[in-house]
Amino acid sequence: MSMDRHNGAEGGWLERLVRLDTVVSTQEEARRLAESGAPEGTAVMAEEQTGGRGRQGRRWHSPRGQGIWMSVVLRPRLTAAAAPQLTLLAGVAVCEALREVAGVEAGIKWPNDLLIGGRKVCGILLEAHFREGVPDYLIAGIGVDCLAVEEDFPEELRAVATSLRIERGGVPVDREELAAAMLSGLEERYRQYFAEGFAPIAARWEELSVTLGRRIALAGPKEQRTGVAAGLDENGGLRLVNDAGETFTVLSGEIEWMN
Repeated sequence: MSMDRHNGAEGGWLERLVRLDTVVSTQEEARRLAESGAPEGTAVMAEEQTGGRGRQGRRWHSPRGQGIWMSVVLRPRLTAAAAPQLTLLAGVAVCEALREVAGVEAGIKWPNDLLIGGRKVCGILLEAHFREGVPDYLIAGIGVDCLAVEEDFPEELRAVATSLRIERGGVPVDREELAAAMLSGLEERYRQYFAEGFAPIAARWEELSVTLGRRIALAGPKEQRTGVAAGLDENGGLRLVNDAGETFTVLSGEIEWMN
């Protein structure tokens, strides 16, 4: 395993990047560093994950040299209720980086998937670790499929997943340039969030969304609720309007498009 670590508390987040070769999960590596006192903005990026995971423990396909597999340590002073706003913030920052560096029309599916042409190119996983009831630190995990061709994906993923290379007509993207843009964008949006609040982040999220205006089905433990996605509320929840014209807010869960 090779390792190139730059971890200076005075510099920007790009100076705190930890590069690893093969890991089980960058989330676990970042958590270990956070527990040992790593400063905010410390990022772990690996060439390969053998046990990468997404939401609800799903396995994340992350083969060697084909993507950006990264996790970033955050230490915000936030309530637990406000922490999900950072998932939306990360979505905005990464989506902007994909558009700028790769030149693709990426969009955000609430709350944390980035799609191109309806297929997933990036997933974001935010995990909060609590101490005495408040978040002690958060780990923002980001996985971007960069260089894969169709045959590289498991057969069950080919209809729903894509890569930047596929969407660029076979032209590879510079992973170093993209990773740098992602980290810089995250830092910039993070500082904006604490200087200006959630409103400008929410407004940009809505501009980049591919969810708004669609009819959505939300699968709950007891029932399935449906409605048209109308926007974000002040906390980052997704506002849906049902057939009776009533508005309700979704804070978490799995959504499916019905149109």
